[in-house]
Amino acid sequence: MYSTYEYECESAPTNRKKVLILGGGPNRIGQGIEFDYCCCHASFALQKAGYETIMMNSNPETVSTDYDTSDRLYFEPLTVEDVTNVIDLERPDGIIVQYGGQTPLKLALPIQRHLEEKKPRSASGAGFVKIWGTSPDSIDAAEDRKRFNAILEELGIEQPKGGIARSESDALSIASEVGYPVVVRPSYVLGGRAMEIVYNDEKLIKYLATAVQVDPERPVLVDKYLNDAIEIDIDALADSAGNVVIGGIMEHIEQAGIHSGDSACSLPTRTVSTRCLDIIRSWTTKLAKRLNVCGLMNCQYAIIPSGEVFLLEANPRASRTVPFVSKAIGHPLAKYASLIMSGLTLPELGFTKEVIPKHVSVKEAVLPFEKFQGCDILLGPEMRSTGEVMGIDYEFSGAFAKAQIAAGQKLPVSGTVFLSLNDLTKRHLAEMGRGFGELGFNIVATSGTAKVLQLEGIPVEPVLKIHEGRPNARDMLKNGQIQVMVITSSGDDLDSRDGLQLRRLALAYKVPIITTVDGARATMDAIKSMKNKSIEILALQDYFEPANAPQKLQAAQAAP
Repeated sequence: MYSTYEYECESAPTNRKKVLILGGGPNRIGQGIEFDYCCCHASFALQKAGYETIMMNSNPETVSTDYDTSDRLYFEPLTVEDVTNVIDLERPDGIIVQYGGQTPLKLALPIQRHLEEKKPRSASGAGFVKIWGTSPDSIDAAEDRKRFNAILEELGIEQPKGGIARSESDALSIASEVGYPVVVRPSYVLGGRAMEIVYNDEKLIKYLATAVQVDPERPVLVDKYLNDAIEIDIDALADSAGNVVIGGIMEHIEQAGIHSGDSACSLPTRTVSTRCLDIIRSWTTKLAKRLNVCGLMNCQYAIIPSGEVFLLEANPRASRTVPFVSKAIGHPLAKYASLIMSGLTLPELGFTKEVIPKHVSVKEAVLPFEKFQGCDILLGPEMRSTGEVMGIDYEFSGAFAKAQIAAGQKLPVSGTVFLSLNDLTKRHLAEMGRGFGELGFNIVATSGTAKVLQLEGIPVEPVLKIHEGRPNARDMLKNGQIQVMVITSSGDDLDSRDGLQLRRLALAYKVPIITTVDGARATMDAIKSMKNKSIEILALQDYFEPANAPQKLQAAQAAP
């Protein structure tokens, strides 16, 4: 159905028990298919539970807007006016705002005000119309920096030092207090839009002048950037009885500072200590109970080299990792959460403890750089990816290799690797040089990088930078003499010219290019795995049916 400003209405609402599910609206980077997945699973689960499901969304590309996904579909924009019109007409028992990402979440408070003012009774006669799941006030408490800080202090949960800037002088003062580098971003952002890491006063002033409008109405968050930190994503389920179960804990492969939507991640974690995992589980559980979460919650943490844990953010809603975690652990979290919102508890659903699978699942981002001529491929705090893939194996190296292949990266098992690392990452050079050397790769490197490798006794062939003359790395790429590239950016003017040219050329010639140290380590593991054994393919279900898995695995290994 579509609405119009006329007198006649053809909707003909029923008096059945029903629920209104708000979708994510138009796709954009940071908000896309993952939320569509959650909305569809909510519709399927609640239909099975006896509810009439009403979907409200305005995106023709999604499955949630297929005519047969829900009982009724309102093809409408996600605005306060349109949503409240549908609520007044349908008078559903419940409204789900948690599943469409940030768009419907922002409507939670206005919808709640509308319900308090009008007090509409549900069409089924079961009571008043209400928002199901986590209350709008709790959602606001997690979104509002001041309220959230007070909750974290009360619970004894650590977060990076920072503050809220309402003017340029505020921002400079906070940055001076916490020390550079700092992460700056507008509050209430989606997909890390306009988020940046800045290293000095000059860059901060430039950011405030060009990227955002900073004033008392539009505050900017300024937080200490944690160098060399491991980032962790965690999805949890909580019910109205106060039970909390961890859905999955994922370790990002790229370091903190790269947007979670662009970073590859592994479930279960690989390098995190039991002590840190216990802290993360404890803090997530405490926070879910304190916010009275009913449904899904996602938290992101950073662990610095000393082993200290910091909470980066908490979102009392479905996150973009829900489909990945559900497939990795074999439990449909979005379905469980929708039934929890309808009044069931976790014990009633039979989901009472965290599942730690015996296999490893790796999520990898698919990036659209080929479609955007001239744009740099470096990853940062602003999200760029437009899709994701998943690789599963009994070892991390095999799972990562499968994820790379699925994402379109053709990993070579021999040839020449080009290394060019900035000063901050040069301490990892020896490890990288030896690693690729042991895999049988020849190494070429720019002068500074080559010098470090030579001092370590690692065979390397120096190559000119583009501005130094010819033949240079660009010529080698064009001649097919380089099979894989590892470049960590220095961020200076020279890199934004020469480095950008090289990165774009690697993309054009389909040469795998890695821009982080952790990504390079994982790539070496994957290449080693590909050299030592053939890639085995199993159906997703086989990982959750141990009785069948050995025979299936033997069959896969025996296949030519």
